[in-house]
Amino acid sequence: MKRRDTLGAAVALGAAVLPFAAQGETPEKVRRVGVLMGYAESDTEAQARLAIFKKTLGGLGWSEGRNLRIETRWSAGDVGRAAVFAKELVAFQPDVILSSTTPATAALQRETASIPIVFTVVSDPVGSGFVKALAHPGRNITGFINIEASLAEKWLELLKEVAPRVNQVAVMFNPETATSAEYYLQPLRVAASKLGVTMYPSMVRSDPEIDAAIALLGQQPRSGLIAMADSFLFLHRKVVIAASARHKVPAVYPASYWVVGGGLIAYGVDVVDLFRRAAPYVDRILRGASVAELPVQQPTRFELAVNRGTAKALGLTIPRSLLLRADEVIE
Repeated sequence: MKRRDTLGAAVALGAAVLPFAAQGETPEKVRRVGVLMGYAESDTEAQARLAIFKKTLGGLGWSEGRNLRIETRWSAGDVGRAAVFAKELVAFQPDVILSSTTPATAALQRETASIPIVFTVVSDPVGSGFVKALAHPGRNITGFINIEASLAEKWLELLKEVAPRVNQVAVMFNPETATSAEYYLQPLRVAASKLGVTMYPSMVRSDPEIDAAIALLGQQPRSGLIAMADSFLFLHRKVVIAASARHKVPAVYPASYWVVGGGLIAYGVDVVDLFRRAAPYVDRILRGASVAELPVQQPTRFELAVNRGTAKALGLTIPRSLLLRADEVIE
């Protein structure tokens, strides 16, 4: 009986280890990915961006809880919080970090020169000092540009097309978060000169400043607004849209979700697509690729959106030619 018990125990033990012993399997190594989002965690648009990144990683074989651990921080456009969270993520010792926005990427750059960083929603990575060149980054950072400088000229052209009487335009941004503002202002100056428009920067740092700047435009006939691609304005876009409607100021925005939220017209990059494209870069780095050899990628998908209801409220008519070109028309 004792011999049978011993054999039974041995068989039971063998059955327990069979899946690994027979098939040669070992638990997968868990890789670490840090994420620093320059937005508020409560923002649904920002959540959609992170969700597509994770979903695309999943399709590449990376699953949280099995072979991947992701640590995420949300700086909500606050430069101080970005600095704190950058330290936390570097201390997490990830294999690679995904960053979003220029301030978030700058905060990470100050903390590490060795951990690979893949950025999204950065306008001028060369001018910001993140990479040596787009084709050959040369450091520990690469990623995906969110907007080309040539789009700035397009914003002004679209504003004139939908509101042809406009002859004065304010370009709104927060200098603390839009550190690459000159990247857009220079081509805007050239375009303004060609179109006979007076253009000036409008720097804001709070909701009251946003409202005051737009109220001033509303008091001046034939004035318009360009909202720059700026993480601060992204976080405060509802304030900008509401103030523009209240003070009857025609405005052009850098992405279609502004128009869905009530903005007049927008032209810009499909930012969700940037997060989708960032996932294969993270995958390649996790599998041994050198970040210095992964070129910075330009945007490939652009969207034009118009809101006919907002135009009507402003006393404007969207030209048929513009409606036919639009990817999205909000009635």
